Amino acid sequence: MRALCVFLVFACTPTVQAQQLGVPQADVLTLSSDRLFTESQFGQRVLRQIESEGASLAAENERIVAELSKEEKDLTEKRAELTPDEFRPLAEAFDNKVQSHREGQRAKLDALARQSEDARQTFLVLVQPILIELLRESGASVVIERSNVFLSSDRTDVTDAAIARINEQIGDGSQLENGGSD
Repeated sequence: MRALCVFLVFACTPTVQAQQLGVPQADVLTLSSDRLFTESQFGQRVLRQIESEGASLAAENERIVAELSKEEKDLTEKRAELTPDEFRPLAEAFDNKVQSHREGQRAKLDALARQSEDARQTFLVLVQPILIELLRESGASVVIERSNVFLSSDRTDVTDAAIARINEQIGDGSQLENGGSD
């Protein structure tokens, strides 16, 4: 009988401890990976950075468009004064310049999108140990993306608990990019 009581104390301890930590006891947990990123301090920092760089790129693009529009207007005015043979190389040079700027801006936009995706991938690698810890504490065997679940109880969603732990353990992640020194 005494052995059974000792067994029950040890068997129930993870459940009580997990409940005290706000982790539900379930075989299957759900998690919104999008919320995990966007609502974490890490994700919010990255999104602010991407938004800032995107705004700078948009401003640069507007400046280039204004410059090219002025140049196009000047070229249009010259067209009346030049012969077709004189005008053609100028028009081709302008077209090449426009195409070059367009490709350059597209490349910068693509790089910004890659930067965002790389940050999300880095984030998922960094938070994996935290998610494994939640999985173990809950006694669950699997965590499923919430958007892929047709129906579940809200109590199996560990997104809020995961965000809180990520913010506590990783913060905004800037210290990780600075070599871990604070």
